[in-house]
Amino acid sequence: MNTGNLAMNENIAQIEIDKYRPIYYAAASGDFSPLHIDPELARSFGLKKNILHGLCTIALVVDAVGIKIGNPSAVKKFKCRFVSPVFPGDTVNIFIEEFDDSILVLKVVNQENNKILDKVAVYISDSESD
Repeated sequence: MNTGNLAMNENIAQIEIDKYRPIYYAAASGDFSPLHIDPELARSFGLKKNILHGLCTIALVVDAVGIKIGNPSAVKKFKCRFVSPVFPGDTVNIFIEEFDDSILVLKVVNQENNKILDKVAVYISDSESD
């Protein structure tokens, strides 16, 4: 994998989460859990408002990596730990912490520099068999 266009601590994406993103993802995934689409219900669970689906957050990160490396099909595996929810109105920032020819270690934070995902590793390969 050509990592010549990557730099340590580079912000590879800054993604604003609009108020409709959870609804769009609910429609695409079929997951209409009220926690994701109903701000009032989410507040009753102690959240400030409805939250973005975790898998949507992952999809945003994987998409940003695919665009950055110039070959989305080279993304073979993704690992992370969820740390805090993403809310409509948040900005998801994705930074490169480490990289080599087959793995990117990322920092994923919101606009206040609070971790959204931890232990983020994206495994990449040009090989079709991986």
